[in-house]
Amino acid sequence: MVSVVRSVADTLADAADPATWLAHLGASLSSEERAMLTRAFDAARELYAGKTLPHTGEDVFSHAVAAAAIVADLNLLPDAIAATLLFAVPEYRNDWQEWLPKSFNRAVLTLVEGGNRVQRLTELARIDKLATPDDRAKQAETMRKMLLAMVADIRVVLIELAWRTQTMHYLAEVPDERVRRQIAQETLDLFAPLANRLGVWQIKWELEDLGFRHTEPDNYKKIAKLLDERRLERIDYIERVLDTLRGELKKAGIKGEVAGRPKHIYSIWKKMKKKKLDFSELYDIRAVRILVERLQDCYTVLGLIHSMWQPIPGEFDDYISNPKANDYRSLHTAVIGPEDRGVEVQIRTFEMHEHAEFGVAAHWRYKEGGRGDAQYEEKISWLRQLLDWREEMSGSDKGDLADAFKTELFSDTIYVLTPQGRVLALPHGATPIDFAYALHTDVGHRCRGAKVEGHIVPLSTPLQNGQRVEVLTAKDGGPSVNWLHEGWVKSPRAIAKIRQFIRQQNADAVRETGRQIFERELARHPQVQPNLSALAEKLGYDRLDELYGAIGHGEVSLRALANGIESFAPPPVVELTADDIVRRSKGSHDAGGVLIEGVGNLMTILAKCCKPAPPDSVVGFVTRGRGISIHRSNCITLKRLSADAPERLIAADWGEQKSSVFPIDLEVHAADRPGLLRDISDVFSREKLNVIGVNTLSRNQKAKLRFTVEVRHVRDISRVLAHVMEVRGVQEARRV
Repeated sequence: MVSVVRSVADTLADAADPATWLAHLGASLSSEERAMLTRAFDAARELYAGKTLPHTGEDVFSHAVAAAAIVADLNLLPDAIAATLLFAVPEYRNDWQEWLPKSFNRAVLTLVEGGNRVQRLTELARIDKLATPDDRAKQAETMRKMLLAMVADIRVVLIELAWRTQTMHYLAEVPDERVRRQIAQETLDLFAPLANRLGVWQIKWELEDLGFRHTEPDNYKKIAKLLDERRLERIDYIERVLDTLRGELKKAGIKGEVAGRPKHIYSIWKKMKKKKLDFSELYDIRAVRILVERLQDCYTVLGLIHSMWQPIPGEFDDYISNPKANDYRSLHTAVIGPEDRGVEVQIRTFEMHEHAEFGVAAHWRYKEGGRGDAQYEEKISWLRQLLDWREEMSGSDKGDLADAFKTELFSDTIYVLTPQGRVLALPHGATPIDFAYALHTDVGHRCRGAKVEGHIVPLSTPLQNGQRVEVLTAKDGGPSVNWLHEGWVKSPRAIAKIRQFIRQQNADAVRETGRQIFERELARHPQVQPNLSALAEKLGYDRLDELYGAIGHGEVSLRALANGIESFAPPPVVELTADDIVRRSKGSHDAGGVLIEGVGNLMTILAKCCKPAPPDSVVGFVTRGRGISIHRSNCITLKRLSADAPERLIAADWGEQKSSVFPIDLEVHAADRPGLLRDISDVFSREKLNVIGVNTLSRNQKAKLRFTVEVRHVRDISRVLAHVMEVRGVQEARRV
């Protein structure tokens, strides 16, 4: 990539012919794609004529051409190449949002829009403005997550990396040392780790070496001088070693892949610094990796290597017999290779390698010195596999690849900025109240309003990625319990802080507030006259005043309270509809039929209290005026009814079921978290179950969810419940 980038940048800085530029890309392009790239090239040349980039002073057109060459080398499709050429258009054309889709296509507009937002936010959230190294590291990590979360197409991030790579190539031409250091440090803090995380190795190595060159110029020159050969010579040496190894593996009849690279300057310096080693003590300046199919082949290859070249004492590690804590497995050795030069060799199976690159052993974690959360790491692994997969895509797969680049992997978290440029992570759907509590508990308590992008908004407004938020506070005061009742608070921390504050207030006043809320809600259901003690027990409280206190604290939502009251509503007396009637005669055997022993021409209905479905053991109960209600034989309601009138019980069984569906209730207990209901609903969707009712109750970070689903047969449910139990946080899933 390096040679392509530099040759394009140097040769075409003043290019007038787009055909020459297209020839340098070496890509397989259709006539329509060539025409689009030619238009983009001509438009960029015209718009950028005489323009230079802020901070560096580099010619904008020359920069865009070189960055586009990097993007072409990454195989990101012609839309991305055109968008890279036009990345700076928003700076020079006011109607760019209307012009781009008309002159090119919507994909180019989406990529340019995304890039414009990324560059704006990078400027607002300057890492170098923060005081301490810890603050800068935290800000950089949050910004990396923000960049991935705020783009609808991952190519936006890769285009940004390409632009930064070209900036770093030009950086030596910038006369101001302070500017050079600032850009180089930002590159090492933010962009190089991002490239490493996504597995874009060539860009990662270039950004690190070029950043190191300007942040630590003396150390850079020292290591560069200690390297007894130029990088191209080291690459040639590695290729000769690889050819030798391939030949020996073939002779030994071992199937495998051999790859290698010379270690770059920044990684050499990091290793010297971390392990306190002298340059002469490093043996992995030249590194080779051998991948084989079987475990026993690893040790066979190790013996082969040691028989070819002399092993260096103390430089052998068997991480297969003794894996690292993150389950990383591989054989590491160092030998005196051809021309008496040290070479590090890693030997592992393909399975071990995939685990090391994409599993829990993925080395971007310990290279960056952090662990991160498991869900985030799984998403990064998926992205890296996608970017690895793109290299194997053929021209006929371009549509699939373009769709695959569109990602919502990180949509469960949003990232917003303070007026000072600090980046905060919040759950999806978070409001200014969540933002205020993320700043400081006291700010959250005194929050009375908010500005988003300079405009005053209601506290209930859901925030979006990349917005700049300012909190308006009172001198004193506290949060309102209505924030919880109205569902305006999404983050667990903010919810806990609000509840803690309310608990600390006068308990009698809290109970009185809860009582007033309770009575208002009860007045909204005049047709219901529940037993209040039974209602409190149903909602999980032993006494009524405890329920009042929980309502006052916001622990019982208005929806949960309303559902509890409505559960005491008397059953409606209505005429039977066609949907209610399961069977009208003994001999019809229609879909969903129920056979009543020894009796014909009776109407039957399925009891709503226990919702029977085949092949449940069922019993009929003769009602007054509504035919026979069919209950499960273990139904509590049936036991109560039959205790008073046992003579009204009648034997029943299921008839033929051809296309009927039956409603049944499922209950799920889980640790409450954002996205829980969505994840469980996804299971039902995959199992093709129709959900006709949902009821949820959340208290003390625990959730109880009840679903009414339609099934043809009860035996279908065991598989569904097993899949529900696999959802993160679910503790129990059962039929009720």
